[in-house]
Amino acid sequence: MPGLNACFVDVGFERDAFLHYLDLGNQFDSYAKYLKQVQSDRKKLYPISKATRLPDLKKDGSVATTLSLGQEVLVQIVKEPISTKGPRLTCELSFAGRYIVLMPFHDKVSVSSKIKSGEERARLKQLIQSIRPKNFGVIVRTSAEGKRVAELDSELKVLLKRWEDAITKVQKTQTRPQLVFEETGRAVAMLRDLFNPSYENIYVNDEAVCEEVKHYVTLIAPEKANIVKKYTGSVPIFDNFNVTKQLKSSFGKTVNYKHGAYLIIEHTEALHVVDVNSGNRTRSANGQEANALQVNLGAADEIARQLRLRDMGGIIVIDFIDMNLAEDRQMLYERMCKNMQKDRARHNILPLSKFGLMQITRQRVRPAMDVMVEETCPTCFGKGTIRSSILFTDQLESKIDHLVNKIGVKSFYLHVHPYVAAYINQGFVSLKRKWQFKYGFGVHVIPSQKMAFLQYEFYDSKKQFIDMKEEIETK
Repeated sequence: MPGLNACFVDVGFERDAFLHYLDLGNQFDSYAKYLKQVQSDRKKLYPISKATRLPDLKKDGSVATTLSLGQEVLVQIVKEPISTKGPRLTCELSFAGRYIVLMPFHDKVSVSSKIKSGEERARLKQLIQSIRPKNFGVIVRTSAEGKRVAELDSELKVLLKRWEDAITKVQKTQTRPQLVFEETGRAVAMLRDLFNPSYENIYVNDEAVCEEVKHYVTLIAPEKANIVKKYTGSVPIFDNFNVTKQLKSSFGKTVNYKHGAYLIIEHTEALHVVDVNSGNRTRSANGQEANALQVNLGAADEIARQLRLRDMGGIIVIDFIDMNLAEDRQMLYERMCKNMQKDRARHNILPLSKFGLMQITRQRVRPAMDVMVEETCPTCFGKGTIRSSILFTDQLESKIDHLVNKIGVKSFYLHVHPYVAAYINQGFVSLKRKWQFKYGFGVHVIPSQKMAFLQYEFYDSKKQFIDMKEEIETK
């Protein structure tokens, strides 16, 4: 696409990925030449240390003269597909670790600007220069501050191995497009960026992920290895740690925060719009201005949290309650800046405009988390009519009878709304006891906060879902 000075690349996704000329990187020619050398010999890998570095790509060049139709390129996805847009690519590959980022075909060592001490910056730069392999650049991350050479060297070796595995895949296999390197699992990637000594426990409800997390924590903080625990409770993990309730109250279009005030969050193709409402909060004794300031400051705290929670990116426009005093508007702007300091995504905040609107841009890497808290009624399938609630337990019993006597599942877990679970478990000879005497002691009733009032789910002894739903139930 010469008009955009960009091209579209087939990466095996339903939509072609977008690669702009400026994202080819300075060393694109060196990469392209090295790629040809690697693919010309399937038996022996051409070492990167012997690769020749060609002159940098011109800043004002054209994609049409640099790339040709059908050419193979080694690319990395920097932005996931969002709504109608395909993935965004770069040819400047990087392998991120906890302390350093390794970049093939670069020759610079950069240190994170968040490390302020000049002495420490010089030490890290010198240290990395001494262990850096030829034809590799390194970015030193903030968490490397104060770390010893052995720790940085061992991580460098791990990252080098990742690069070697990826390029070996390119050399050995013919199929295209092909995935040559994938980031570690989401759980491990989050720990890599967020883990700190204040962590007390990490609970995981999946055996494989638990092992992966344990292995990673042992690598980065051996003394903390025992904080990773497999969650074995019968109650769903999110209910046990009160996450379900927080998710349902924090997501959705309306978000309540202190003293009856609330936010309305709307998402459009171009931007996110947030409206601040004072709701039914009691009026401040100091009049409207003080009331507006209180509501707006509370909103600033909650909005900063929501942006991180939902990972909202792009342009965010906030309509605060109008305030007349310039010092109040300045205080609100400063409060918002302070709240956003904790945010790891790049962002930019503008002071309130003439109309009382605040504009924020925030780095958008993946789609915003839209957790729908309104659900299609699972008991009427959106029809609007259901059987009488009092017959619900009879319906459950017929399902249990069918499961035990027709299908032959003797041990299972029935997940129901906590109110229904309380009803089933209540009394001297509870309904649950009657079912156990009748169908065996493999009947377990679990209260689950994610269930709607007359919704139920069956799981077998291995926690696998058993589908017992029938459309006919609603008639």
